[in-house]
Amino acid sequence: MKFSGKELASGAVTMPGAMGFDYRPQGVGPRRLPDWTKPQLPAMLSVMVRMPSGVRLVFETDAREIRLHALVTRFQRPGNANESVVFELETMAGDRQKVEMHEGNKLIIDPDKANAFTLERGQPGTVVFDNLPPGRKQLMLWLPHNAYVELVSLQATAATAFQAIRQEGRRWYHYGSSISHCMEAISPAEIWPAVAARKGGAVLHNLGFGGQCHLDPFVARTLRDSDAEFISIKVGINIINMDSMRERIFLPLLHGFIDTIREVKKHTPILLISPIFCPSAENCPGPTLVNEAGVFKTFGGNEQLREGCLTLVKVRRLISEFVQLRQDENLVYLDGLALFSEGDAKDLPDDLHPNPAGYIRMGERFAEAVFSEQGILTLLQG
Repeated sequence: MKFSGKELASGAVTMPGAMGFDYRPQGVGPRRLPDWTKPQLPAMLSVMVRMPSGVRLVFETDAREIRLHALVTRFQRPGNANESVVFELETMAGDRQKVEMHEGNKLIIDPDKANAFTLERGQPGTVVFDNLPPGRKQLMLWLPHNAYVELVSLQATAATAFQAIRQEGRRWYHYGSSISHCMEAISPAEIWPAVAARKGGAVLHNLGFGGQCHLDPFVARTLRDSDAEFISIKVGINIINMDSMRERIFLPLLHGFIDTIREVKKHTPILLISPIFCPSAENCPGPTLVNEAGVFKTFGGNEQLREGCLTLVKVRRLISEFVQLRQDENLVYLDGLALFSEGDAKDLPDDLHPNPAGYIRMGERFAEAVFSEQGILTLLQG
């Protein structure tokens, strides 16, 4: 059995995490925000929306081999080796196969010009997952978290049965920054929200967008109108990194974001998470810049102009106080340091983003804090 990219997008599989699609000559590209948001997206957020972090194809088949034909577009800095672009097939029993794709386009980043790049065109490639267990089985095919992906076709070799299925579990929508996008993770099923969802039996929709978590109203409306049964919002680090808000703006926007969700989701559990440890931004406001060693640093100076500027220490306090002020019994605070603290700094190679081991640890800690028998959701539900 073989399905075109358009058929995949039209229901041949279910595709948790995809909320819209780009239809292109080569194939169909999943998007992580609805199509109606396209005119409202800043350019760099549009880039991140097209990277399918957390998106997977879910289906049941008796095939012993699955072949996915796709065109990927990877990002590359001059002089750096290609980033690994991995597809990962997972059975509902938890077994996983990883296959890397080497073909595709390259976007060569210009290190001297913000948002400038050169496109080097390539060809679609095919990833093959073989030696699958006999008989019917339920499968999830995770798409790369760090590249654009256009789905050309999927073939279930020698299959007599193939159908889309609904992944069972609590529908969890998570909104966050690059630390939730997890481009540094070693494979798409090992981003920390996927690790947490696997351990907690949740159905993940990942709205982690590298550099782009700024409490945008269209994200609040997306969450409001979604089928989410649990929402988590991890906010603060991008606001400091870009110096996009001061305290005067941050708190009203956070109120407005939650107010918008509550217009429809009156009692849905919402978890507000403050930022994880980032050494240079703990007590120094942004903006944050990457230095010649590839390490992210905030820089002091101009203190007379920084009234109301945000630091991580201040943001954690403000979010904690915000949750108390709202008096919403279904709104809970989680300190980001419980997920990744100064004691984990050895797994923070650029002083901002965890490495693969750090992301896995974050997912395990989140699952224990939120999804366990003693976790936040259990307490909320009594």
